[in-house]
Amino acid sequence: MKKSPFEIISNELIAKNIYRMRLSGDTSAISAAGQFVNIELPGFFLRRPISVCDAEGDMLTLIYKVVGTGTEFMRELTPGQSLDLMTGLGNGFDISGEFKRPMLLGGGAGAAPLYLLAKKLCETGKNPEVVLGFNSADEVFLSRDFASLGCETIITTADGSTGIKGFAPDGAAVFHTMPDYIFCCGPKPMLRAVYDAFDLPGQYSFEERMGCGFGACMGCSMMTSEGAKRVCRDGPVFKREVLIWD
Repeated sequence: MKKSPFEIISNELIAKNIYRMRLSGDTSAISAAGQFVNIELPGFFLRRPISVCDAEGDMLTLIYKVVGTGTEFMRELTPGQSLDLMTGLGNGFDISGEFKRPMLLGGGAGAAPLYLLAKKLCETGKNPEVVLGFNSADEVFLSRDFASLGCETIITTADGSTGIKGFAPDGAAVFHTMPDYIFCCGPKPMLRAVYDAFDLPGQYSFEERMGCGFGACMGCSMMTSEGAKRVCRDGPVFKREVLIWD
């Protein structure tokens, strides 16, 4: 974990209520896809946790959805402004396994951290198949970015306005080969649907409201087969075999 200043390079709307912010700063503490940063916003008591979409050199890319006062404040930030970030938070995805045919499934804003994961998998020669699920066509983002990595990418929308009508697990049926490993990130109902649809090993990244972001307040605890775990410190990524559903 490292605390350091970052300068905003760009902050742009890329889909309905979805913004992409690019910043310049020290990214050395970011060691795995699936980790997150905690952003201090002037005038707000709690920092805002945002998943890392990409980190390369001194460039950091974050994608966030405007859902409250904190993210409403963030969308008004402009290039040249500086933000205090805590980086390298959380345990990310482990790509050291023996799998050969990984599939990535992202729901809504959960697609963001899967981009860096896809990059790292492609670097090892394990090009993943990707399924991204959204509510409607105007909420779709990153589809071209995944495709530019060489990943076959399927889009699903709940209202059928683009791609396959349905949810992320429904899109997996399009692929001709069966995956041997699952990586996914999204809201809890989506994660449960993926868990039920695929009896395969995998890793699940959970979205959870956080207080401190580094394990001190215990506010983001969840129960697993190994006992209570903190999403911010023990996760946000957990292996399938430890998950317990309410």
